[in-house]
Amino acid sequence: MGFLSGLFGKKEVSVMGVDIGMSAIKIVQIKKKKGRAVLETYGELSVGPYAGIDIGRAASLPPEKAIEALKDLMREANITTKLCGIAVPLPSSFITLIKLPAVDEKRLTEIVPIEARKYIPLPISEVLLDWWVIPNDDSLPPTIGASGSAEQAGQKTIDVLIVAIHNEALQKYSLMAQGSGIQPSFFEIELFSSLRAALVPGVQSQAVLDMGAATTKLFIIDRGVLKVSHTVNRGSQDITLAISKSLNIPVAEAENLKRTYGLRPNTAHQDLPEVITLTLDYIFYEANRVILNYEKKYNKPIGKIVLSGGGSLLKGYEELASKNFQTEVAQADPFQKLETPAFLRDTLRDGGPEFTVAIGLALRRLGELQ
Repeated sequence: MGFLSGLFGKKEVSVMGVDIGMSAIKIVQIKKKKGRAVLETYGELSVGPYAGIDIGRAASLPPEKAIEALKDLMREANITTKLCGIAVPLPSSFITLIKLPAVDEKRLTEIVPIEARKYIPLPISEVLLDWWVIPNDDSLPPTIGASGSAEQAGQKTIDVLIVAIHNEALQKYSLMAQGSGIQPSFFEIELFSSLRAALVPGVQSQAVLDMGAATTKLFIIDRGVLKVSHTVNRGSQDITLAISKSLNIPVAEAENLKRTYGLRPNTAHQDLPEVITLTLDYIFYEANRVILNYEKKYNKPIGKIVLSGGGSLLKGYEELASKNFQTEVAQADPFQKLETPAFLRDTLRDGGPEFTVAIGLALRRLGELQ
């Protein structure tokens, strides 16, 4: 068997990333070919109709409805694999950075759960707890979530990133996976999936502004390490509702107007850009406040802001963001990390921000096969 497997080479194995969002489910299937991650298929499905509400509205589907929607999407996208990773929404988790004495890893294993109780507003028995030592010596190589002893860093204190996921969320997504017939090897907080797919490695501080249906998340990364995670309680759904109220039209019509025109001037609805801008101004103000606090605290400028999430597909959004932030702004292009058909590149680039989390999950799952 060993000789034959070497003769014919390894069988290509496909994997999938599953992002069950508040307004849509996104999936991406990839495989490795000649050392490259290759896109096989992808798809998206709005969850609104499964909850009896309009497309674009945020909804928390019960497990049976989520299973139905996921099965429908997998069938439509011609998914052929069961191997996957699943994203856990940020609200179902807790993330904090704490400072601890510089002790060896064995001692840290004892200290972290005790210290975590001071910061996590839930009993430790109700969450899955994980943690990483953050290198804060400039001589150390950049890394995401690298663990290592404080003695190696030669410091009296160390920064530790603590991550907790509520057991109820894990049970919910486990039920969805079981009912859908898929086999996740991990459940990952969406921000880590997003960072894996959205960012290009670099030494400068970068930020990801991820606008979903109900909220907008801001993540700040320095040398591959998460420094700030902040949630703004506004999202693309708020834009739709503001349009509906201001123009006195149904929500479905408002959603269609938002997607069709966005911030672009149009003669039929001249007030539309102004209505949309009011919501975006709040998001940009909050993001700028967090960014300025970071720059002041660490004395480091943000070198680039990457726009992600379905909300960032709004026409004119990138241009408005560029005017509001005093740094480089660009749309996430997660599909560039995959080998894709040439005729699809423009389409994938334009729609890429929506699939950032799903691609990040698929890349991690593919890496596990090595």
